[in-house]
Amino acid sequence: MTNDQLNESQRIAVVTGASAGMGKQTAILLAAEHGMKVYLLARSEERGLAAVREVNEKSGRTDAELVLCDLASMASIREASASLSERCDKIDVLVNNAGVVTTKREVTEDGFERQLGVNHLGHFLLTGLLLPLLERSGEGRIVVVSSGAHKIGRMRYDDPNMEKSFTIWAAYGRSKVANIWFARELAERLKKAGSTVTVNALHPGAVATQIGVNRNTGFGTMLHKLLKPFFLSAAEGSATAVYLAASDSTEVKKTSGQYYYRKAPAPISKLAADPSEAKRFWEWSEQSTKFHYPV
Repeated sequence: MTNDQLNESQRIAVVTGASAGMGKQTAILLAAEHGMKVYLLARSEERGLAAVREVNEKSGRTDAELVLCDLASMASIREASASLSERCDKIDVLVNNAGVVTTKREVTEDGFERQLGVNHLGHFLLTGLLLPLLERSGEGRIVVVSSGAHKIGRMRYDDPNMEKSFTIWAAYGRSKVANIWFARELAERLKKAGSTVTVNALHPGAVATQIGVNRNTGFGTMLHKLLKPFFLSAAEGSATAVYLAASDSTEVKKTSGQYYYRKAPAPISKLAADPSEAKRFWEWSEQSTKFHYPV
């Protein structure tokens, strides 16, 4: 029997992209301010272990753990999910935080355009595999980090991997509207199934993290230094994710399928709010990942 099985009252959180930026700050706050045992998902063992040490130091705890997971690899996602299933018998909170921006077209291990592959499809599969553990919580919560960039997002089913036409913002915006479609459609399916698991999306604001323009270039470095004073810190950017993950308010506990900004419901684009678009995109996601949800 695992330690988690012995301590069933211990709330357990899983945070993706937790080796730096908002993911790491979210993990720190969930552990330090809300007493949760946190599993940090990261693709780099070195950075991931460093983040685990920082979470434990800043929270005064010793139980944060690393789970290696590359969201650009379906095989890695399945391995990470299996590892979590062995380590704990429930998950109370899943924060789908990880995200990438690429300045040129790249593809994942499985051949998907990288931004859509990591920001959406990787999380789509991970969430589905972890859903049974979230159901066992009784009050499981899924928090999906999207962006205001969803308003420029479009999905072209005739060119899903952007082989014909690629731009940074078209790819990023598409991945962010995908996050909202995913959250809204999953919330609807869970509701119809009578599940107690909730799922909400959020816009963190403009945050100075490692996501974004490549700082290894002269232009990227200059642009980041120029704009940094106008960015939120990682801790400020993680505030709404932590609110949705840990708030005891009745509003948060009962709300599902919404989009938040600054800890309050916020409007979304007409396309993002279209249930038929969400359903169509869900079906495409299942076909692409070859994974069918149990709801």
